[in-house]
Amino acid sequence: MQTYKNLVLIGTSHIARQSIEEVEAAIRKIKPEIVSLELDKARFHALMNKEVGRLKLSHVRIIGFKGYLFAKFGEFAERKLGNFVGVSPGSEMVKAAEMGKENGCKIALIDQNIEITLKNFSKELSWKEKFNFFVDLIKGLFLKNKNIKINLNKVPDKEVVKELLSIVKKRYPNFYKVLVEDRNKFMAKKLFVLMKNYKSILGVIGAGHEEEIIEEIKKLEKAN
Repeated sequence: MQTYKNLVLIGTSHIARQSIEEVEAAIRKIKPEIVSLELDKARFHALMNKEVGRLKLSHVRIIGFKGYLFAKFGEFAERKLGNFVGVSPGSEMVKAAEMGKENGCKIALIDQNIEITLKNFSKELSWKEKFNFFVDLIKGLFLKNKNIKINLNKVPDKEVVKELLSIVKKRYPNFYKVLVEDRNKFMAKKLFVLMKNYKSILGVIGAGHEEEIIEEIKKLEKAN
């Protein structure tokens, strides 16, 4: 959890029971005016209505083939890992929305439209980079690193997240730009506006986004 002025950010793991508990505890303790979620309208609707496999083959013409493959692979991986630990992917976001409404908080969706993100993914990610990514997943590159130990029931330590992101940024720069950097800038702009209009904001975002989002907010403050 990181605090900057009237903003509190919780970095979560989408399949960790710990994240659900932390979100619930934070809303009760902080009592924010608004709870902001790392979701767009489509993903929020899908999560709240327990829709699985929202993307269909027809979406290829909108988001591109590479974006479609990545999204389907991500859905499959999260579902498998979620089944393994007994937590549905995105449960912490659902809990945040439900708890927020119960406590009279407004809900803000701050992430970029998923179709835009996946379309950019298709345009900017090279086939070589994508091939390297899947090869590394198959070989278990990350998990074979002795310095990286992951407990799926908990949010990874900050240093573990930093190391993973450092590997991704170096080996898959376009992947990192589209899925991390660009989205951080988008979410920072949304949060920047919220910070000017509300006294207390709680942001529920994926672990690893916190520091860069705060840095982007500081840049926006200097520019304005």
